[in-house]
Amino acid sequence: MAIQWFPGHMHLTRKAIGERIKEIDVVIEMLDARLPGSSANPMLAELIQGKPALKVLSKQDLADPERTAMWLAHYNAMPGVRAIGLDTSMSSPAKALIDNCQQLAPNRGGMAKPMRVLICGIPNVGKSTLINTLKGKRAAKTGDEAGVTKIEQRIALADDFYLYDTPGVLWPRIIVEQSGFNLAASGAIGVNAFDEETVALELLNYLIPHYPDVLHKRYNIDDVASHTDEEMLDAIGRKRGAVQSGGRINTTKAAHIVIHDFRTAALGRVTLETPEQFAAWLAEGKIADAERAVRKEAIEKTKKTARKPKKR
Repeated sequence: MAIQWFPGHMHLTRKAIGERIKEIDVVIEMLDARLPGSSANPMLAELIQGKPALKVLSKQDLADPERTAMWLAHYNAMPGVRAIGLDTSMSSPAKALIDNCQQLAPNRGGMAKPMRVLICGIPNVGKSTLINTLKGKRAAKTGDEAGVTKIEQRIALADDFYLYDTPGVLWPRIIVEQSGFNLAASGAIGVNAFDEETVALELLNYLIPHYPDVLHKRYNIDDVASHTDEEMLDAIGRKRGAVQSGGRINTTKAAHIVIHDFRTAALGRVTLETPEQFAAWLAEGKIADAERAVRKEAIEKTKKTARKPKKR
């Protein structure tokens, strides 16, 4: 079943972005470098109305560097788009953001025409941490959970450069099933919206063929490729002491361990999708969503027919 999470404050954020965008010169969208496609908000494409965009891949120190390079090349090939990678080790992130925004909007700058930039992204993608780094103090509240920022803030990075921060926002319906699992694994979705064991199994299902070495190194499990996701979860539970009376594996505890190890990069530098993989998932998701719309329309039509009074 697809994972969905769209709390009430996100409706307000969507409306606020729609209003603010009218006076914005550049839109910065922060993406999680471990899942750049899944963490890109399709709702923003509609809201930003073709404004120049800077894609910032955050947490790149946690992601697979080869795949990060693929994603940066993918976004930099798009018209009106630039992409850069950021992490906590970057010495001057403010300069990198200002320079790239000025290249996207060269006619803005100076006190007469200050640069106005909107920064947005999914929950828990690292916006608040970045903003605090830019300001050199706690300008924005941070936390390792989805939905910490609840109001818009205006921050001056320079005398002629204003940054508008918005709360993290997902989109009303996630049509790519794998994206829902990846977002849940990353911490972008509230814990009450998904089952940890299901997410851990999906995570292992991807890691077994694509990152067998990281699983072997972290959990000391041999012949990783021969395991199914369920067998791997059981093996991890046994290795990590998640064993109940009678020798049964506590799969809930094992799932929590796997997700925690991914989020903290204890597994190593892992990226859960390539541009080609995400494009295929998106194509499948659009087909499934179109089929869902047809079924919904047919059901509504049947209900209307049933409600019509019969002629005597």
